Amino acid sequence: MSIQSERSRPNSETPGGMHHGELTVFLKGIEVRELALHPDERGFFCELYREDWRSFFSEEVVQFNLSSTFPGVVRAWHRHARGQVDYFIVIGGTVQLCAYEASTRELSSVVVSDRLLSVVRIPGHYYHGIRAVGNGTAVLAYGTTRLYDYNDPDEERLPWNTETIVPVSVNGSSVDERVGKPWDWLRPPHR
Repeated sequence: MSIQSERSRPNSETPGGMHHGELTVFLKGIEVRELALHPDERGFFCELYREDWRSFFSEEVVQFNLSSTFPGVVRAWHRHARGQVDYFIVIGGTVQLCAYEASTRELSSVVVSDRLLSVVRIPGHYYHGIRAVGNGTAVLAYGTTRLYDYNDPDEERLPWNTETIVPVSVNGSSVDERVGKPWDWLRPPHR
C-alpha cells in the first residue's frame, strides 16, 4: 500500500503527529509505502526494494546508506538543491521524520517504526530531519538518487534547533498546536 499526498483530504483530527497507518496530508511528493513482512519459523523475510515498484521508486536509487541514531538525538535540518530524492526505511527503533517547505512554510511529520516496516519518499528540496523516539537506538537504511560527493556535498544545512522553521500548517492542519512557533523537536508527545 502506498499513501500519497492527498491535498484534498486535510486531516485536522490528528494534531499531535501522523503515524504512517493514518491518512493525512503530506507535502507534494512525499509518500509512504508499507512493506510486507513474511514470517516463518526461522524468522522473517522482507523486500525493501524491487525494480518493478517503479510507481513508488520513480527515480533510480544509486546509493544505499545505513545510520544509527541514539535515543532522543535529532539529525536535522538539511536539504538537497540538486534534485536528490531520499528513501528512508526504519529497520530498528522508531523515528519522527519531518519535512518542511520553506516557501509555503508547510511541514509534514510522520512517525515510522520497525513495528510496521515502510519506505518513506522525501524529495530532497524539502528541509528534512529525524528524531529517534523511544528508549532504543534507531537504525535507518536509506537510498538516495544522487551519489554523495565528498568534495562538494549537496547539502544546505540549518541547525536542528533553528528558529527559522515556523510552520503555518502541520500535516495539512493550520489548527495544530505546533503551528506559528519555531519547530520543537524535543516537545513531549503528550496531548
